[in-house]
Amino acid sequence: MATSSPGTGATGESALVRPPARMRHHPVVLEQQAKRASDFQLRIADWITAFAGSMTFVYIHIVFFTVWMVFVEIKPWPTLTLIVSLEAIFLSTFVMIGQNRQGAFQQAKADHDYNAQELELKTNTDITREIDRLVTELHKRLLRAPGRQS
Repeated sequence: MATSSPGTGATGESALVRPPARMRHHPVVLEQQAKRASDFQLRIADWITAFAGSMTFVYIHIVFFTVWMVFVEIKPWPTLTLIVSLEAIFLSTFVMIGQNRQGAFQQAKADHDYNAQELELKTNTDITREIDRLVTELHKRLLRAPGRQS
């Protein structure tokens, strides 16, 4: 039989660490996902970025460049250089778009976390003040209670 201390589950995990089942992601993540899903251009950029960062992309390029150099042109370098340069320009643009989105996401998450922590600090301060007020009131009542022996 497993024993658990208060605030922990049967396996010893803290119940406070695990988020509720209905909220698996940070609210800013959910907001960003909804924004990205609603914008067609962002969905295209996400797809291109995901594809360009995959091994499938690398394998397709290996096959394409090999076929190009061996079978299509005898001297493929001028045209192939142009194609690769243009591709690098576009892919670097998508990388920069991704970095900008990531920066905006990190800022939104930091802002949300800051606001949540400020609210928690205010709540904890209010609770501490209320506890102090109640303890002070309790002490006053106990000190002036009738029948108190000195």
